[in-house]
Amino acid sequence: MAKLSIRDLDVQGKEVLMRVDFNVPLKDGVITDDTRIQAAVPSIKHLLAGGAKLVLCSHLGRPKGGPEAKYSLAPAAARLGEILGQDVKLAPDCVGADAAALRAALQAGQVLILENTRFHAEEEKNDAAFAKELAGSAEIYVNDAFGTAHRAHGSTEGVTHYVAKSAMGFLMERELEYLVGKLENPERPFLVIMGGAKVSDKILVINALMEKADAFLIGGAMANTFRKAQGYHTGNSRVEADKLDLALDILKNAETKGVRFLLPADTRITQEFKEGAETKCTAPYEQGGETPDGWEGIDIGDVAIGEFVAEVAKAKTILWNGPMGVFELDSFAKGTKAIAEALAANAGTTIVGGGDSVTAINKFGLDDKVTFISTGGGASLELLEGKQLPGVAALSEA
Repeated sequence: MAKLSIRDLDVQGKEVLMRVDFNVPLKDGVITDDTRIQAAVPSIKHLLAGGAKLVLCSHLGRPKGGPEAKYSLAPAAARLGEILGQDVKLAPDCVGADAAALRAALQAGQVLILENTRFHAEEEKNDAAFAKELAGSAEIYVNDAFGTAHRAHGSTEGVTHYVAKSAMGFLMERELEYLVGKLENPERPFLVIMGGAKVSDKILVINALMEKADAFLIGGAMANTFRKAQGYHTGNSRVEADKLDLALDILKNAETKGVRFLLPADTRITQEFKEGAETKCTAPYEQGGETPDGWEGIDIGDVAIGEFVAEVAKAKTILWNGPMGVFELDSFAKGTKAIAEALAANAGTTIVGGGDSVTAINKFGLDDKVTFISTGGGASLELLEGKQLPGVAALSEA
């Protein structure tokens, strides 16, 4: 992706509009996890050190096309000010006379945050007049919000048409480096670990990576769908009953391509979906193991854990997207934790591809033991599917 980088910019004395992802979790107006703010700090500091008059924009939550106090970026502005050790003003709106006046008053090395872009319905419609007003007098646009790059909105795609240059920030650059660059010609064996609830959510990613991967490990509820398709009894387990043919097609495709496609040898099951519930493992499927009625699969079983961990140990490049089970409950987290620990122990390139896998690796305190963690759920999936992201395509060529 030969796009212009933040490294290539001369920003001294220039107004720079930067799209960040400050869509942080809030409880009673307090930020409960500032990871997304911290992720943007390297790009922010780089631009401020270069003498930019820096204007930041972001969305937060899903307001209904108008201002809602609970979705204000005020907590984010306060937190960024603490991190930077300098005053960070918040404009009362992202467009309009007040925002324009605050932008005009900015000095080099100062930063202003515009209020939630989604307070205007025009943002998600990618309305041209809105995008032009949002661009304002900025000469340069930087996109460092990878998690929203798959959406063609006013603040991600529209604004690029009204500035002289558009570049990617450090965070965007790293996402593309790992999710595209490192997987273009991966060091082998290249292992893909796929989990989560639905085969249908991951079908495009599985098909795209089938062209590159040496092996797949499948966990989560989607494994139940594959086992059901093979004719096994799955009890009360979550299954996509209308995707059984699709599951068989994937298995056939893997066989044709010579890609090893490993389903869990056994499944951890329970009768009660709650913390502390009794669990047991089915017998291995090869030995006639099945899930009885009244029981449901909530994790990969112990035999599967052993086999999967051994596969992870052999791989040189690993992409993990989706948990092995209901890891949010400690009673059902054994498989996901084992995979996370195996990834952390691997000396190769280990990439955690957004979404619940990131929550899991953070839960087990292993986030600093993997090579790269993607910040974008939907965006990382679309990139892995081989799709072009509007927020990336719109940037200036290097």
